[in-house]
Amino acid sequence: MPEAGSREHEVVVYGATGFTGGLTAEYLARTAPGLRWALAGRTRAKLEAVRDRLAAIDPGLAEMPLIEADATRPQSLAAMAAAAQVVITTVGPYIHYGEPLVAACAEAGTDYVDLTGEPEFVDRMWLAHHDRAVASGARLVHACGFDSIPHDLGAYFCVQQLPEGVPLTVEGFVRAGGTFSGGTLHSAVNIMGRLRQGRQIAAERRRLEGTPPGRHVGMTTGRPRNVPAAGGWALPAPTIDPQIVLRSAAHLDRYGPDFHYGHYLVVKQLPVAAGLALGTGALVALATLPPTRKALLRLKAPGDGPTPEQREKAWFKVRFIGEGGGERVVCEVTGGDPGYGETSKMLAESALCLARDELPATAGQVTSAMAMGDALIARLTAAGIGFAVTG
Repeated sequence: MPEAGSREHEVVVYGATGFTGGLTAEYLARTAPGLRWALAGRTRAKLEAVRDRLAAIDPGLAEMPLIEADATRPQSLAAMAAAAQVVITTVGPYIHYGEPLVAACAEAGTDYVDLTGEPEFVDRMWLAHHDRAVASGARLVHACGFDSIPHDLGAYFCVQQLPEGVPLTVEGFVRAGGTFSGGTLHSAVNIMGRLRQGRQIAAERRRLEGTPPGRHVGMTTGRPRNVPAAGGWALPAPTIDPQIVLRSAAHLDRYGPDFHYGHYLVVKQLPVAAGLALGTGALVALATLPPTRKALLRLKAPGDGPTPEQREKAWFKVRFIGEGGGERVVCEVTGGDPGYGETSKMLAESALCLARDELPATAGQVTSAMAMGDALIARLTAAGIGFAVTG
């Protein structure tokens, strides 16, 4: 297997014919001149159409390489991984289509980034492929979009503003406005419909992974409450984001001897908060039953997404309140369209960071904070995503 730095492609975008994959490819076309990269997907004709679109941005991409690869043909994924330093994949739901590529990258020593928000998938991949990736040197970095870059790196940034070597508590409060795609809907419904399986896999991972020696890392739990400093009513958010933050904390000593994190969705008015909680419960119930789950999946097809005008109006703000050693700090991570414009940016910059930047020595399944930390914050700041101390 050739060394990663000598491979044919610095970056391969797998799933380039999909909605978010196409946006990620367009971002690279605009911002990464001179990059050695390729597009990958199931259908050559569709890949050629994407390449034509990219050539309108940069004529030098008119002959860029195309790779036909498919999750149902593992040998095609193995060849793709062997030719790449980093593979970006936007092909989900990952619980259905993701594992063959993770396995190929772990075997080939190829760095891997995705935008999954599926906790069960991430835990299954750790159980099945972490050890092989450690041996090969591959860095498997899940959740490199809005799930969970702003939250993982935001908590990391907040911790850096607090004293070292003392117990720390950080709470993250998320506000956002935007429109979801068909792919997001399908992933969310699959997560809700597989909660029992997800809990079982998470328990198995906890049993095998253990806890950091001499340190404690835990979740702050709380009821819905009004938090004026966060801008409204805070509802505990059982997403993948706090899990990613806590894994970073477990592996990085800078989070202190005792670290707790709480993660919340913020809405301005109490009736909206109540309606959101009830609606989420109803969706979980519907997603559990096969007939209603199928009905939910038919609401929007994978590949459908918001218009450029809708994305232009979208935004996000994550406020972090950190305390420790007698000090208190407020930090914010801010940006535009969270689900697509900024997610494609985060995904692309994560891949470029792994391919080109001097980074800490890590391998196996790692988080964005563990693998890239300060280097990725610098890249995202230069790309227009805000990291700031506000109080």
